[in-house]
Amino acid sequence: MVKAPRVYPIRLYGDPVLRRKARPVQPTDTLTVPGFSPQSVREVADTLLETMFEARGVGLAAPQVGLPVRMFVAVEYEDDEEENEGGDAPLRSRVLRDFVMLNPVISVTDKKKDRSYQEGCLSIPGIYEEGVPRARAVQVRYTDLDGQQRTLEEGDYLARVFQHEVDHLDGVFFLDRLPPEVTEDHRRELARMQRQAKAYLNDLAGAEKLRREQEA
Repeated sequence: MVKAPRVYPIRLYGDPVLRRKARPVQPTDTLTVPGFSPQSVREVADTLLETMFEARGVGLAAPQVGLPVRMFVAVEYEDDEEENEGGDAPLRSRVLRDFVMLNPVISVTDKKKDRSYQEGCLSIPGIYEEGVPRARAVQVRYTDLDGQQRTLEEGDYLARVFQHEVDHLDGVFFLDRLPPEVTEDHRRELARMQRQAKAYLNDLAGAEKLRREQEA
């Protein structure tokens, strides 16, 4: 098993873990990301953030690294990261706030739908679409890393980010919230990702089998 990863591999569209409903998690749990040694929830959160920064994202849910627990990380940047995706500027230097949410529960505080943002996903790299309907404002109740219950109210872009990440905890992609023909338009790219996802899982299974044989 690999110890202390700097970043995790991000699971791609087609990986079954991305369609599973994640289970609750507690701050005192020990978690095992497949392919790595067990870590504390805080260590996993730190690595999720580092993985998200390297991928130049604004949020990352635990299922996206193969860990089906109800946990995600997200950040608010000084400017709109959507305009700087793929750039070279260090993202950490632009972070205004970062969030680690365990067992988040979203309540809509403004039911009016906003379709104005372009949305993407680190598990569906290279595919972006406008028109994903999201509530304009939400309240999120969650547990922090110290086990404290927190409540946060946000609108606009952060509200969208939180809704996107909670969707991941329920096995939902942003493409699922658009008409089926949108997914069909990306059929070839998605099929390629599915092949990559299958190959990664085969490699992971092979490495695990070899580890067990060596320990026997």
